[in-house]
Amino acid sequence: MPPVGAEWAEPRLALRWALMELVDTRSGTRRALEAGPVVRVYVCGITPYDATHLGHAFTYVAFDALIRYLEHLGHEVRYVRNVTDVDDDILRKGRELGEAPESITKREVDRFTRDLIALHCRPADAEPYATAYVPAMIRAAEALVADGSAYALADGRVYFDTGASHCYGTFAKLTRAERLEQFAEKGGDPEAPGKRDALDFLLWQPSGAGEPSWESPWGPGRPGWHIECSVMAIEELGPTIDIHGGGNDLEFPHHEAELCQSEHLTGQEFSRFWLHTGMVALDGVKMSKSLGNLVFVDELRERFDPMAVRRYLLQHHYRDGWSYDEAEMVEAASAVKRWTEAAGADGEDPAAAARFHEAMRSDLDTPMAIAALDAAAEAGAGTTVRELAEVLGFVL
Repeated sequence: MPPVGAEWAEPRLALRWALMELVDTRSGTRRALEAGPVVRVYVCGITPYDATHLGHAFTYVAFDALIRYLEHLGHEVRYVRNVTDVDDDILRKGRELGEAPESITKREVDRFTRDLIALHCRPADAEPYATAYVPAMIRAAEALVADGSAYALADGRVYFDTGASHCYGTFAKLTRAERLEQFAEKGGDPEAPGKRDALDFLLWQPSGAGEPSWESPWGPGRPGWHIECSVMAIEELGPTIDIHGGGNDLEFPHHEAELCQSEHLTGQEFSRFWLHTGMVALDGVKMSKSLGNLVFVDELRERFDPMAVRRYLLQHHYRDGWSYDEAEMVEAASAVKRWTEAAGADGEDPAAAARFHEAMRSDLDTPMAIAALDAAAEAGAGTTVRELAEVLGFVL
């Protein structure tokens, strides 16, 4: 029998070795990236209910550097970044402001887009909105229920059955107690009645009064968060993608849930590589909308050249957590000025170029790549500075 969700299946592409190694979160290993001529990349996008902060920018600039380097290596990259426009946070914000969720979404997506353009991030090839894919999400939930991977309750809730899953628990290396704690902190409902297991997660839920609603086999309602990304990724990129990314706060439960429901749905490996960026802090505390300890990108752009902000972000390795430091931001701005001055001359620095490419191929080591670019600037090798800066996405 074909796997559940076979309508999403497609023949596997022939693989070839890319000249790059990356650390895969799922396996915990560093290995060569296997990819065909087209590299399919899905990065979890924003839930647009507030402005873009430095943590968001770190994730999207890091993946922009990766995508640009894959294209430099000769790959075509199909890049998809979603917009989660039906979500509890947006609905809560709408109630607080007395504003329609659609209005909040448009305003914040526009601001997010302006910030990424200023930071010279390559546009996504597709930017699917969750609300446009609800019919496909309903079909996916139906298929999972039919397969026994999910179950429906009489009140219209549909849950993925984590206890019956062959892959649940293989991604985030957490104890059950840790899973329960994070599940509750990140929007889960461990205490909800009727569930087979406290960690079972929603695929579908009844809508509350005044909330967006779609007709479904279980009554009017809306999708759960996790099924949204699974369906958008599969619909846009196929059942197996090459790289799935996001901040490491998404490892559990979001990416664990995505992985399991997707592989139950298609019968195929969902993503060959999982990459996660570290968290950005302010005064040692992770930036969070709930805490309000945010450094906003649009405010930084008022005080600094956007290329200085880009450099400041890429001075940190994508997997590392770090804390915002104003003095380091000021120094990044000075360093970009030095690049610009050096780029006005000619001259090459083959050794600096070799170190740059070795760093980029070594798990996207952008701090070492920037150090090589600094060395070329110090040597007055303007041609090398211009070439390497362009590869890394800088406009001098």
